Amino acid sequence: QVQLVESGGGLVQAGGSLTLSCAASRIMFNNVAMGWFRQAPGKEREFVAAIDGSGTRIYYADSAKGRFTISRDNAKNTAYLQMNSLKPEDTAIYYCAARFGRDLPASGYEYHYWGQGTQVTVSS
Repeated sequence: QVQLVESGGGLVQAGGSLTLSCAASRIMFNNVAMGWFRQAPGKEREFVAAIDGSGTRIYYADSAKGRFTISRDNAKNTAYLQMNSLKPEDTAIYYCAARFGRDLPASGYEYHYWGQGTQVTVSS
């Protein structure tokens, strides 16, 4: 069974940085695109960023552009989300997701596997 495990969340002050990791197992990692999503309390799940299997194509939500960087290390079966200049409105549970195929959709329904999430809290 495919497993995605996020780590790296925590409490950080506004303006700070965090790097989230998503370790994948039981999957041909370089065959899947990886996405990061987040869900704040009382809000719908929101797309953050996605990267293709080779790491050459990347897509960001407007809210992430210029502050967040998605990357992956296929040798380690791990995807990352580096988050800089964090704001209180970035507070959410962050999820990684995987999908087969070349597209980088912003809809979570297009992803086949999900991690359990990691909490990110940004204090003002």
